[in-house]
Amino acid sequence: MSYEPRGQSEPFKRLFFALPCADAQRRAIAQWRNALGLSSGRPVPAENFHLTLMFLGPVAVTQIPGICAAAAGVRTCGEPLTVALDRLDVWRRSGVLLLVPAQEPLELRQLAYALQQALLPLGFVDAPREFRPHLTLMRDYRAPVPESSTPPDFHLSARHFTLFESHKGRYRSLAQWPLVP
Repeated sequence: MSYEPRGQSEPFKRLFFALPCADAQRRAIAQWRNALGLSSGRPVPAENFHLTLMFLGPVAVTQIPGICAAAAGVRTCGEPLTVALDRLDVWRRSGVLLLVPAQEPLELRQLAYALQQALLPLGFVDAPREFRPHLTLMRDYRAPVPESSTPPDFHLSARHFTLFESHKGRYRSLAQWPLVP
């Protein structure tokens, strides 16, 4: 998705939608990542772990109420969403090491698509890249996919999706919507 704030002097925030990780799961993923003994890249702080649904980028502050209203109208599957993060991957162009699902749940793709469709009337347009669910472990990563004696086996279970603000390397929850009525 891409969006251009209307006025250059208008205040903006960098926003994205994601499924958050529970605190215990963040700690477990960080401990597993640290055991990999990586020498390349910068670790993403565990408190920033999430599964990205849709990146909005810089958004005018005046657009946030409309974004929240659109997200509130998104129809969900009506039950918690569980995503297995069971494979390591490297996106070389982006320079990131990620956890990804070997099998992507249909409900996850449907949620991401519903968000995209809900935001089209607000001026957000499809980017030319496909939705690829992921949890970023390292940035500036310039090595092959690392070997692990213990393969990743994490199951993110979400009862809501969240609109986050990215500010100075930290992510702050602005609003959330239930997946379960």
